[in-house]
Amino acid sequence: MNAMQPLKAKYKLIALDLDGTLLTDEKQISEENKKWIQHAVNNGVKVIFSTGRGCQNTKGFWDELGLDSPMVLLNGAEIWEGPGKLKNRIFLPRDTIRRIHAIAAELGEWYWGYSVESLTGDKDWTPEMLKRDWMKFGIGSNDQQKLAEIKKELLSWGTLEITRSASTNIEISIKGVTKESGVRQVCQMLGLTMSDVFAIGDSDNDAKLLKAAGLGVAMANGEEQIQSIADVITATNNEDGVAQAIRKYVFQME
Repeated sequence: MNAMQPLKAKYKLIALDLDGTLLTDEKQISEENKKWIQHAVNNGVKVIFSTGRGCQNTKGFWDELGLDSPMVLLNGAEIWEGPGKLKNRIFLPRDTIRRIHAIAAELGEWYWGYSVESLTGDKDWTPEMLKRDWMKFGIGSNDQQKLAEIKKELLSWGTLEITRSASTNIEISIKGVTKESGVRQVCQMLGLTMSDVFAIGDSDNDAKLLKAAGLGVAMANGEEQIQSIADVITATNNEDGVAQAIRKYVFQME
């Protein structure tokens, strides 16, 4: 393929999950994935992240790809218009954080949270942390029954969005804050609709976005329920699944 040859894209916005999707198991972006992301950008497609990660551990990948597009971080709790241009943050109320933290400390095996100041895990947590504003909180356990009980309790409050990025965790935001809600904000900023969106992911926190997108793509290494709701399934994160999907479905090249 001639790099100078313009390609006609079927979708105007590509929303990429990171862990288990764009990133390999070694947390790298393959050269093939980089190539097809660059082809998309060069042909007028907006490429954004839609990730549970925050700016603290996403910016390096943003810089590596040279993207100047918006980003949906923290499962939609933090939206950026572009590098250094914050659009919106949605915080959990401090009293809610205190209640969640108490449950995490008592029942979880590990926990973490994203504030403006830091990504903080349980080993670095201090009482001062409860005076900060938190956008997302996570609780982890290898005990599925324990996680289910924690989730049931948190959902009973009626104010929280509960999802997960792995089978061993739950991720907590304000009710209604999801990757889908974040990508909808980006579409409004760019004058696009959800039918213009090609979204790709592997975990429960991708589910609503994949269902709402013009095309929802699941990774072959993704959860069974994600594969069942997706429109199509691509190769694994270690087999350039993102590149293969962009090539086949965005540019319709066999």
